[in-house]
Amino acid sequence: MSLLILGIILFLGIHLIRVVIPGFRRSMIASLGEAGWKIGYSIASIVTLILLIYGFGQARDSTPIWSPPFWMSHITILLMLFALICLVASLLPAGHIAVRTKHPMVLSVKIWAFAHLLSNGDGAAMLLFAAFLAWGVIMRISLKRRERAGEISLRPFVSAKYDLYAVVIGIVVWGLIIWKLHEWIIGVSPLVM
Repeated sequence: MSLLILGIILFLGIHLIRVVIPGFRRSMIASLGEAGWKIGYSIASIVTLILLIYGFGQARDSTPIWSPPFWMSHITILLMLFALICLVASLLPAGHIAVRTKHPMVLSVKIWAFAHLLSNGDGAAMLLFAAFLAWGVIMRISLKRRERAGEISLRPFVSAKYDLYAVVIGIVVWGLIIWKLHEWIIGVSPLVM
């Protein structure tokens, strides 16, 4: 469990640098250059993500905190459809989904984490998904404050066709995850949670 906790702290800590230490990123870009910062940040993100995944794998069969009812997995599967549509919308030019949700990637992470909290009752899973849900809430509050301060602006609407793309691609990815990807990557079929 200690590797999982370390992985969560490091991975989410790196992704909260702008919130916790706002000047750090600017000072690193000033000393390393933007390309150097992006390379270092990417490497640190990948390394800490690997540590988090490894730590979760080691702690996976931890003590059960609660036993979710079997039907919770159906709610998780449904919520994951919305999470994946938001995720795809965050990667495309802005359609209505991206404009209305404001920060679709952060919303996607929050939905993903909440959905998985509903259907996972062991300590390791609850710790992991609660941490990501907390990260999403912190990020949304931070982004709203930065928006009000004029530090960032929301993406302007481009076309509704990107909503259609987000929905179609999101459904396809969702179907692939349910079909086999979740089982291949995570080792558990979402249909037998």
